[in-house]
Amino acid sequence: MSQAHDHSGSAWDSSAVGLSGLCLAHCLALPVAAAALPSLGALVEAHWVHILFLLFALPLSVIALWRKPDSKRDIAIMALAVVGLGLLAAGAFPDRWPELDEQLTILGSISLVTAHVWNRWTASRRATGRSNPRRSAKSRH
Repeated sequence: MSQAHDHSGSAWDSSAVGLSGLCLAHCLALPVAAAALPSLGALVEAHWVHILFLLFALPLSVIALWRKPDSKRDIAIMALAVVGLGLLAAGAFPDRWPELDEQLTILGSISLVTAHVWNRWTASRRATGRSNPRRSAKSRH
């Protein structure tokens, strides 16, 4: 993997983490702000915001995480991201579980943040040649 690709992947992961942070802020902080400023109440109830976050999160996550998996860790990262995106979708389209939309969205955002941070950490370890910490520890002895 080239340095440019690692940097580019890192930027995509960082963008995805930022978007998930905005999503969390929307779900956690906006209701508190709406209690203080009732005019914000319409944004709290607007499900189009969840759909908008999903429309940005899906391609951003695919771009950041897309590669041929070369380890079980890569598969686990992608699985965690898929679960996160699924939870975000369930929160964005709450027809089946309308009372759980915020909880599903929060869990989805946390799953996606975890997947992207883990992906970035894995990529940086690969770039520095430290992709397998167990193997590195054994080689030092």
